[in-house]
Amino acid sequence: MTSSTVFLPGSTVGVMGSGQLGRMFAIAARRMGYRIHTFSPERDTPTGQVADVEVCAGYGDEAAVRAFAQGVDVLTFEFENVPVQSVDWAAEHCVVRPSGRVLHVCQHRLREKEFLKAAGLPLPDFAPVDSLDSLRAAVARLGTPSVLKTAAFGYDGKGQRKIMPDSNLGEAWAGFEGQAAVLEAWVPFEREISVLVARSVAGETAVYPVCENVHTHHVLDLTLVPARISPEEARLALQLAERAAVALDLVGLLAVEMFLLADGRILINELAPRPHNSGHFSFDASITSQFEQQLRAVCGLPLGATDLLRPAAMANLLGDVWANGEPDWAAAAALPSVKIHLYGKAEPRPGRKMGHLVALGNSLEEATEQVCEARRRLVRR
Repeated sequence: MTSSTVFLPGSTVGVMGSGQLGRMFAIAARRMGYRIHTFSPERDTPTGQVADVEVCAGYGDEAAVRAFAQGVDVLTFEFENVPVQSVDWAAEHCVVRPSGRVLHVCQHRLREKEFLKAAGLPLPDFAPVDSLDSLRAAVARLGTPSVLKTAAFGYDGKGQRKIMPDSNLGEAWAGFEGQAAVLEAWVPFEREISVLVARSVAGETAVYPVCENVHTHHVLDLTLVPARISPEEARLALQLAERAAVALDLVGLLAVEMFLLADGRILINELAPRPHNSGHFSFDASITSQFEQQLRAVCGLPLGATDLLRPAAMANLLGDVWANGEPDWAAAAALPSVKIHLYGKAEPRPGRKMGHLVALGNSLEEATEQVCEARRRLVRR
């Protein structure tokens, strides 16, 4: 098999990772006639519940990774924090898309930022930090407020600390001791936006409408599509996402998170080379969902249309919704424009992503009102 090999329906697709992104990918793949194998250290996972085969082993288990790769035709990912060594083992036995190089860049904030800077893409100013002295120097250069982040394994606000003028830098660094970190200049953004872009084996790209994202406690709460931004700002965001995908030589799907500034400038915040929480709307509101698009791209098929069928709003369902008992699903379902998506997770812990709602409307305002009302109805009083 070569880098241009096409895998038709009936082929077996391997997924490294087994969370909700893999679950929805597996649903899309099963619908198109593909078989799905998933690999992760857990059992009875969101992906494993709908996959043909669920393999439970550590990512560092060389024998297990090689055996898994030998049983699939093409391998992809539902999260980027898979060890590159594991990807290299797998690549000796099957086609891997996106490549290990893409994961290597995107799983480490400092490498990612250096890649974006080298590619000439706009991003907030930053400085590497590996000691208290380097933190002091970085704060002196970037000023305050600023944000100290771990270089690896950070998501949903984890591994971050805001640095203020009165912050005790010694205390702040104590929580990061022994880890590579990045200090980022504070960005006074107007809106947080994201763009999903797919790129095929042939270099074809397809971009989705710009998403507007609202976060609560560093976790995505609402996504509104299309974003409430100007046509010029939307065009710039789409161009930046395409440029990032091409610079990475991506085969697969890329989520590009960005900051929109008051003067119309857009800065890239983070990259995720896989489906993304902000793209969940696409399962119901797009001609081709982000999950089917990932499948098309990694299997070498032509990409699907990304047109938005109707304005849409997505609301995350965290474990907090279960605080007063099982949510009132019938009350939410009584709103006919609302779609309920649950991930098959047994334990609803506070802050844990358990599912999401999507509402379609004749306007963005209508869709937003409907999805928020549906989520309110879920919580028993």
